[in-house]
Amino acid sequence: MTTNKPVALVTGASSGIGKAAALALVGAGYDVIGTSRDASKAAPLGGVTFVDLDVVSDESVDAAVGQVMERFGRIDVLVNNAGFGAGGAAEESSMAQDQRVFDINVFGVIRMTKAVLPHMRAQRGGRIVNISSIVGFIPVPYMAVYAASKHAVEGYSESLDHEVREYGVRVLLVEPSWTNTSFEANAAQPDQPLEVYAQHRRAFDKRMAAAVKAGDDPAVVAKAIVAAATDAKPKLRYPAGAQTGRVHTMRRLVPSRMFDQQIRKLNELPA
Repeated sequence: MTTNKPVALVTGASSGIGKAAALALVGAGYDVIGTSRDASKAAPLGGVTFVDLDVVSDESVDAAVGQVMERFGRIDVLVNNAGFGAGGAAEESSMAQDQRVFDINVFGVIRMTKAVLPHMRAQRGGRIVNISSIVGFIPVPYMAVYAASKHAVEGYSESLDHEVREYGVRVLLVEPSWTNTSFEANAAQPDQPLEVYAQHRRAFDKRMAAAVKAGDDPAVVAKAIVAAATDAKPKLRYPAGAQTGRVHTMRRLVPSRMFDQQIRKLNELPA
């Protein structure tokens, strides 16, 4: 089966930002394939076809992309949304826990990109939209490993975009701020907690919960994803929500010493 519509593949589409993005892309005229680690448990979404996918498995990634190509004949947009949150001081997590964050957030993006990119090059066109974060370009104490994973996604995306433009493919970044989803509630807690960091960790968890509760609706991020997928002249970065845009401006214009002081103040750390 092939389609006359453009085709979008959205990872982690069963909830949160991925769900909102999948529905928004349906509204924008795409045939949308959403992925979940167990597609049989995903709630039906109008216009979205679900397939099983675990982004940490080479075999699962190859099988899912193969299914999409067999059924639809093309992939025009890949939204790398699947991700895994982690909090706590950097010293409090084991190497195994840190590696899991990177395996999902970074190597999951790379696996999906390697599987889809040859098809996009062959059809001389496509967009790979990687979901980064406001945490992808600023420091966040007590979220160091997660921040590092999003910094890695930023560097990978910007570098790869230069490699593939001549083949009609763009690699773009969507940068949400705090978003009102269950992402924070599902984030991993440190598996080797230390009492020396406990007070600051608890304060961070409280601030984060409040920020997520007051955060943007996932539809705000979905709108940025659709823009990245459809803009005739795409931008490398799509800040999602007003806060991300403001922080980008501050990072560019505010002297580094003042920015550092503000980060410490916001995170209730001694000067």
